[in-house]
Amino acid sequence: MKEIQSILKSILNIDFIRGTISGPRKKEGIIKIKVRPLERKGTLYFQLESFTKTQAFHENLTPEAAGEKIALYMKEFRQMQAETVNEDVTVLVSKKGKVTIQRKKKKEAAEKADLTHDRRKRHILEEGIPVPFLKDLGVMTEDGKIVRSKTDKFRQINRFLEFIEDILPRLDKGRELTILDFGCGKSYLTFAMYYYLHELKEYDIRIIGLDLKKDVIRHCSSLAVKYGYDKLTFLEGDIADYDGVDQVDMVVTLHACDTATDYALAKAVGWNAKVILSVPCCQHELNGQMKNEILAPVMDYGLLKERFAALATDGLRAKYLEREGYETQVLEFIDMEHTPKNILLRAVKNGERNEKVDIEIKEFEKFLGVHPTLGELLKEKEENDK
Repeated sequence: MKEIQSILKSILNIDFIRGTISGPRKKEGIIKIKVRPLERKGTLYFQLESFTKTQAFHENLTPEAAGEKIALYMKEFRQMQAETVNEDVTVLVSKKGKVTIQRKKKKEAAEKADLTHDRRKRHILEEGIPVPFLKDLGVMTEDGKIVRSKTDKFRQINRFLEFIEDILPRLDKGRELTILDFGCGKSYLTFAMYYYLHELKEYDIRIIGLDLKKDVIRHCSSLAVKYGYDKLTFLEGDIADYDGVDQVDMVVTLHACDTATDYALAKAVGWNAKVILSVPCCQHELNGQMKNEILAPVMDYGLLKERFAALATDGLRAKYLEREGYETQVLEFIDMEHTPKNILLRAVKNGERNEKVDIEIKEFEKFLGVHPTLGELLKEKEENDK
């Protein structure tokens, strides 16, 4: 890890702006660490904010101590992204411990970080900086202030972009990337993806938004033309039947109803998509299939059975993706349109089919007496590939 210690020594100074350590090798414990500089009584410190699935912890360390702590963290994590005034730095660590460091000079120097201890939380999209699509979608005013009734929507957009920010090192910046958004709806997050990846991060991307509602597609298409987003296209169509592309790098499916999520995930696997982001919606299929006398204390009560079925559905979806060679996380999203469905599945392709996970899936399905749509679709794909 000498390479990591060396890079940390060179960037942990007054010009450091922010950093994120992500991609944990273990599912339990700390899943992400954010790093920022701060100043107390004229001395430079670095605040490490570490997150578990339910809690956040803070510690303020000197540059030297922060470097040592981060180097230790990198033994258990796959990647680190850091931004300084003059450059962007990415550190990747393979399974075998091979370290890859990418340093990109900025065209123009950025502003130094705010070193005050009690500064407000930084968002990827900041209040006070007008963003065209947020104004037209009613989230921002002309001068960039957040409309009070849309505060949750603004937080949700930023939270979603944070999920994308974490996986940026997995996306190839040297070619055009294709992103599909199944069931894009009003497309708050579709426009946010394009703005963030193309305008702010300078990725060459093509995004296709797919939805069944004609009026929504017409409105979003007109906005894309208005903003000059040449590679943002909206199409009317159904998830299950869409075959307009041969290769897809990232698939997004947010609140696709019931088994529509399964069709979107199966499509993503079929395209060998590098990244999948999915927020499932209502889930009825397993609720009508589950039969297990041992689980009578849950099965005998409709509300409990419904909630258990939803958790089982998402758990199986995550496991199916793991089986297909994806590193899968189940993360908490921000409630959308006042719905309690706030689980996000984030999957990144990193390997081959895992037969051990397949055994886990089969045992769980047998225990519940279920045969989920996603499993059937993937089985059909496997048979067609033979």
